[in-house]
Amino acid sequence: MEKTFYITTTLPYVNAPLHMGHALEFVRADAIARYKTLQGYDVFFNTGTDEHGQKIYTKAVEKGEDPQVFVDKNFVTFKEQVGAFGMLENLHYVRTTDEAHIKAAQVFWTKVYDNGYIYKKTYQAKYCIGCEAEKTDSELDENGHCLLHPGLELEIINEENYFFKFSEFGEKLLTFYESKPHFVLPDFRFNEVKSFVKNGLQDFSISRMKEKMAWGIPVPGDDSQVMYVWFDALVNYISTLGYPLLEDNFEKYWVRGTPLQYCGKDNTRFQAIMWQAMLIAADLPNSDQIVVNGFITGDKGIRMSKTLGNVVDPLDIVREYGTDVLRFFLLKEISSFEDSPFTIERFRESYQANLANGLGNLVSRIMKMVTNYEVNYLLPTDEDLLEFDDAVPEDFHTKIDQYDLKAAMDDIWREVNSLDWLIQNKEPFKLAKTDMPEAQRIVGDLAIRLYIIGFLLQPFMPQTAETIMKLVKEKKTPEKPLFNRLA
Repeated sequence: MEKTFYITTTLPYVNAPLHMGHALEFVRADAIARYKTLQGYDVFFNTGTDEHGQKIYTKAVEKGEDPQVFVDKNFVTFKEQVGAFGMLENLHYVRTTDEAHIKAAQVFWTKVYDNGYIYKKTYQAKYCIGCEAEKTDSELDENGHCLLHPGLELEIINEENYFFKFSEFGEKLLTFYESKPHFVLPDFRFNEVKSFVKNGLQDFSISRMKEKMAWGIPVPGDDSQVMYVWFDALVNYISTLGYPLLEDNFEKYWVRGTPLQYCGKDNTRFQAIMWQAMLIAADLPNSDQIVVNGFITGDKGIRMSKTLGNVVDPLDIVREYGTDVLRFFLLKEISSFEDSPFTIERFRESYQANLANGLGNLVSRIMKMVTNYEVNYLLPTDEDLLEFDDAVPEDFHTKIDQYDLKAAMDDIWREVNSLDWLIQNKEPFKLAKTDMPEAQRIVGDLAIRLYIIGFLLQPFMPQTAETIMKLVKEKKTPEKPLFNRLA
């Protein structure tokens, strides 16, 4: 049977440019998609844009634009930004203003409603437009502001809306979690999820009055209401697969595949709790796994903020250093699951040590010896390297399967450092003067191991990997440095 794999990022709002946290999520998801493709999986890789809600409407009004015109224009910018991160060409894009998605969200709503999990009532709540979510007092700072958006005044909602019977899903969710002990990674995030559910779930509003906020998907059978942005947006994970049709791509990738969702830690409750309850309410299979990233911070662990001036724009890094360099830092120097800092100083230090003086210099030295000494070698097949060949670092594949991408990258760089050490200690450049066959043997072994490094880098730094593997296959010296040294 054909092996299938489904992976998705969350959908960013199109009201602002993508930031470094978005880049982290996209690059990591892309690395997994590439790795699974190498393994022979038929991969469906989904991303897209969240285009409804108060945040989008407010930004469009500020710019004096029609909301649809605003999101259409920003979607084009979004695709350009995502392309700069080096994503797979067969990446699927979904937009929550697409007619197919609107239909899917309405069918999904109707199914949940018919199953008895949606009702209407009047309520009052504190609402953070930045998060597009209601806030309890425990989630506010001493000034009454959202902890994630300090300084942004909360909106007080007092109206009649539709509610989702979230409170009925506590035991159902805990039973589901018990059946999947690694449903959320890392484990400490899963513990947070289970603790939240055990403390009791509260029904939450899933609509807004159209007269107050018209920019949303109409509620089926009630023209006075539009869907709450999160209830609408979460459905994208299946609307992109052709839902409400339960055949073809939905059957292939969601039911028979292993649907994996990447998200940031501020998204965990929506992905691992709300969305899973919604799927159960609609009689649909749950996600297979949720992988949660930490935040990218500025210096001293302070969260990046334009106000504080500690923001590093991922596109600035791409423009100056290239796509693969951005991917390198995000995949190797940022913790797989914890918060990590991204500062220009830390970035430049790692670039110089690991790329310019490290990998780039290593490729140049080995390939110069290959050409100068007319070295011959037999390269391993891709199949060997994917089948836990002895040349691959121990547990390398396991680390990727557990989504610890930093650990896998560390393995690759240990091999880079090992080849540097061999050159310094075996000194084939000296042996070539007295014992050419032995020098050729050593350099041949170095070239094979360099090829393996290129192979292992394919999911992480695809352009660099292709260059290295091509140079080794063709026994050529690079015409220019892979990574220029910093001035």
